[in-house]
Amino acid sequence: MRLHFQRVLVGLLFLLILTAILPSEVQAGTSSEIIEAELVINTPDEAISSGGGGDHSAAPGWLVTPFAILLLMIATGPLFYEHFWHKAYPIIAVILATVVVLYYIFALHNVHQPVHHLFEYIQFIALLSSLYIASGGIMINVDKEATPLANVIILLVGAVIANFIGTTGASMLLIRPFIRLNRFRIKGYHIIFFIFVVSNIGGSLTPIGDPPLFLGFLKGVPFFWTLTHNFVPWLIAIIVQVSIFYLFDIKNKANYNTDDEPVNYTNKITLIGTKNFLWLGVVIFSVFLDPNVLEWVPAIEYDGTKFSYIRELIMFSVAFLSFKLANKEAIKGNDFSFEPIKEVTYIFIGIFGTMMPALELVGGFAASPEGIKMITQNTLYWGTGILSGFLDNAPTYINFLTAAMASQGATINNMAEVVTYASGGTYANSVLNLKAISVAAVFFGAMTYIGNGPNFMVKSIAEQVGIKMPSFFGYIIRYSLPLLLPLFLITWFLFFR
Repeated sequence: MRLHFQRVLVGLLFLLILTAILPSEVQAGTSSEIIEAELVINTPDEAISSGGGGDHSAAPGWLVTPFAILLLMIATGPLFYEHFWHKAYPIIAVILATVVVLYYIFALHNVHQPVHHLFEYIQFIALLSSLYIASGGIMINVDKEATPLANVIILLVGAVIANFIGTTGASMLLIRPFIRLNRFRIKGYHIIFFIFVVSNIGGSLTPIGDPPLFLGFLKGVPFFWTLTHNFVPWLIAIIVQVSIFYLFDIKNKANYNTDDEPVNYTNKITLIGTKNFLWLGVVIFSVFLDPNVLEWVPAIEYDGTKFSYIRELIMFSVAFLSFKLANKEAIKGNDFSFEPIKEVTYIFIGIFGTMMPALELVGGFAASPEGIKMITQNTLYWGTGILSGFLDNAPTYINFLTAAMASQGATINNMAEVVTYASGGTYANSVLNLKAISVAAVFFGAMTYIGNGPNFMVKSIAEQVGIKMPSFFGYIIRYSLPLLLPLFLITWFLFFR
């Protein structure tokens, strides 16, 4: 019990430090700083200088409290008041988000930010739900003994295909067969390393791999830039993580098979519900239907910003049709349930609603003269990384890229300047700066359950089938800090020091 409270205190201390290190000028806000902050925060769509049709005040520092409360309850709920949390988390998440949203609308007279985050949330949940449901109709069965080598191969395959169908798509496709393969010896660390490798680090090589890289692509970073520049850090990180996993797994002698008869393996891989791969293809294709890139794509225009809706309609249609027309044997074999996506839906309503003040404070500081003076590869790497672990890594990526470009007189809203910045051009250290931001945004998403969308969903799927997972801070203290932080230090030392 005492250890759990210590973990909670560590997490709260981090949040307090995050708020405290931001200068008071940023927390209080001036008109010019607010405009700069919004220029940074309004992503993935083109930024505008005023929200809701007029001037408004910056969010006060204390408004991050609902976000801190939500993180605290996510961490402590399953430990100390599990029954209450399981029943009440949707209400709690919605109430905390509502408090912040109403404060923005009525106290700050800022309608743009809540509307922008609403559209971002719809995009987020449309992608996750369509990939989750479509993949739920595909049953992959690997009928072989669960050896450490077999597990390593699955993790490596996941790390590769994450760059073609995204970390979310790869996670949803492989997590169930990974669990089934290890059904007689499954433990929490299996799921943790799956989150590390497949749900996060794996998707570092293409814009499809992870949302922040896709935002960079939409802004003008060439499609193959990430493959060219992120490959070596990706390769080192994957090798390190699967090697550590192998050492963990080779010591696992557990066998939960209660049958007296030995299991005879055919060493075959069978697929049921393969037509759902077509639905996954539709989802991946629809990702590129962005009205800010393709002008012929219909959009909702609000306050000068274009928001996609055709893409989301396609994704929600795929979610409905892929389940309605799915192979029933695959659905049953996967023990498919809507509970994991329901949990993600409500938890991230709370996160998207309550994180607005935190993002505004970070964005305001990054765009301020004080923040721009601090722009180095070190601050870009560690700043982007640490905040990506606790905030949405997509806007964090854009915040720091905007500040990095602004420090050299460039703007992220000029695609030609983004292309020049990514190529080196006339901007000093721009390639390394962009590389530091890109690697950190993807890698550090593995630091917490909320660092990247699929993390929480993979955890929820595992718990749904009875796998005991560590708590929010247990995940950080027992796995992220000892296993990921040394890797991130090595990556920093080799490439960004």
